[in-house]
Amino acid sequence: MAFYEILNPVFNPVLQPVLDKSPFIALVILAVIISLLITLVYKFFTNQEKMKSMKGQQKDFQKKMKELRSNPEEMMKVQKEAMKVNMEYMKSSFKPTLITMIPILIIFGWMAAHLSYEPLLPGMTYEVDVDFMEGLTGSAELVVNDGVILVSEASQEIENNRASWKFKAKEKGEKLLTIKTETEEKTKKILITTTQEYITPLENYENSEIKQINVIHNKLKPLKNIGIPWVSGWGWLGWYIILSLIFSMSLRKVLKIY
Repeated sequence: MAFYEILNPVFNPVLQPVLDKSPFIALVILAVIISLLITLVYKFFTNQEKMKSMKGQQKDFQKKMKELRSNPEEMMKVQKEAMKVNMEYMKSSFKPTLITMIPILIIFGWMAAHLSYEPLLPGMTYEVDVDFMEGLTGSAELVVNDGVILVSEASQEIENNRASWKFKAKEKGEKLLTIKTETEEKTKKILITTTQEYITPLENYENSEIKQINVIHNKLKPLKNIGIPWVSGWGWLGWYIILSLIFSMSLRKVLKIY
């Protein structure tokens, strides 16, 4: 089980309906949750009076250094004092970071597993690319189970250690794609659905002629239909960074956190 899957029983019942309706709204909710978690941990695991004092000292040092630009020797002395305060401030901030690091990584894993790609839709044609071991020649075959239709020929020549197939499925549900060489076979599970779900597209194999199976999904762009090029082209991570900055700054201001 992947580490992020421990969140499935908690997040999936609440967020899956939101994901199906609007991945962007789900992203907003997650950005709020993470920003709130980081902010509250920071508030309760730092000495806010001390942090406020150090913030004030930092501002004073910056003001003094501007005034001493014509006196480099004195400015360097002030700069050294400012660096000591900055180091102390960073040291005090480090403990909350350690506390939130693992929970945030788990949440990020869940987000990557649910917000990176669009689902495989019924009736649409998709491609599966397979990488083989260096020097392997001949042909490979794609075998599909009930409900999956091959759009390309089942047998494909291996060229430059790679072969590709196209397929589609009319019915929803989990399906199997089996790649066969003369001596080996590997099976990749896929999910055909109209909801915002998918099985990890990429599968790697060790000590095998078949090194990698990659089911090509379209990248999920939460606001791709908005019509503004630089906005509609962003993936979940870009939007998360922007949203988390907005929410973190707002929460710090409201809660008066230094």
